[in-house]
Amino acid sequence: MAFELPPLPYDYAALEPTIDEATMKLHHDKHHQTYVTNLNGAVEKHPDLGKKTVEELVSDLNAIPEDVRTVVRNNGGGHVNHTMFWEIMKPNGGGEPLGAIADQIKADFGSFEDFKKKFNEATAKQFGSGWGFLVFKGGKLEIVTKPNQDSPLSDGLYPILGNDVWEHAYYLKYQNKRPDYLAAWWNVINWEEVNKRFEKAKK
Repeated sequence: MAFELPPLPYDYAALEPTIDEATMKLHHDKHHQTYVTNLNGAVEKHPDLGKKTVEELVSDLNAIPEDVRTVVRNNGGGHVNHTMFWEIMKPNGGGEPLGAIADQIKADFGSFEDFKKKFNEATAKQFGSGWGFLVFKGGKLEIVTKPNQDSPLSDGLYPILGNDVWEHAYYLKYQNKRPDYLAAWWNVINWEEVNKRFEKAKK
């Protein structure tokens, strides 16, 4: 197989009470695995694609053969988005941002509280399934939302952090209260990892 499901960097129950164990098991083992399986199925038809990273595939969708382009867009996007998602969370995370990302958030949004409010509002309004992302564009941080499993990589932008607002990400615990989930999610952010991604985004 060209692509594999990365193991969770922590136990399924490690993000309780923000994200429950049952959701983590379903989300990682079933949903993310399905994206990986479908992506591998597409790549089998065009073995050259398997030599590329998932980031490279999603970054240049026009180069993907037309018969598998939609499958790669949806499932490659799902794979790359979720791989980031697990990494930017951790047990006992959250709190105020640290390091370079903290300074940039203050410069571009005024304060962490203002940034959180804007991010949560934008992401709560994403119609249907999708994601809210933080990207670095033209020397400034920007909040963007994407439908389905689309990735900012397809627009030439590197996601620094992102939150999944597909219902499978929160429905078992928060039901239809997406804003409650968005508010709680900041309690598990891994700011060290976000800073690493910010450094990469700047390059």
